[in-house]
Parts: sequence; structure tokens; C-alpha cells
Amino acid sequence: MALYESTPGGTYKSIAADLGINRATLREWVLRDRERRGVTTATAKPAARPREAASSADPDERVRQLEARVAELEASERKLATERDILRKAAKYFAGETNW
Repeated sequence: MALYESTPGGTYKSIAADLGINRATLREWVLRDRERRGVTTATAKPAARPREAASSADPDERVRQLEARVAELEASERKLATERDILRKAAKYFAGETNW
């Protein structure tokens, strides 16, 4: 949810594809999260704003933003690690297949 909200120009389709999940599932998660936070659809995904504006929010909101960012980065790290492992396995496979 935080990834979708924090990605300027990101669509449900593109973010869902990056995460390897169904577009409708991501949309449902985002809508539930917005409902939980009491965010209206008119203010749900504003254009990218400078980092300085985010720092002027109240401390609890800033903590929530930072926690969401940490979760986003951890998810990205897991995805990159998985991709790296797949590439390593593919490289080993293809290195064994070549008979020079």
C-alpha cells in the first residue's frame, strides 16, 4: 500500500506486477488501508511532494511514514535478493550447459 501511495505515476497494474500479485488484490489492500486511515479518494494519492513537507507533519504521522518506507525498502530488498538468486542459478545452469 505504501509503495503504491508513494510512487508518482504508479498504477495498480504496474505496482502489482512488480510485487507479483494480482492487480485487484493490490487495489483492495490500498482501499482498505485508505479506509482504515480515513483518507478520501480525492486526497488519496497526491502528486509527489518534497521531502521537507513530509517532515513538518506531526511526529506520529512521521513515524508511520518512516515505518511504511522501511517496510517498502525491506520488500524491495527481498525482491532483489530473490532476483539475484534466480540469476545466479541461471548463470550456473547455462555455464554447465556450454560445451566449448
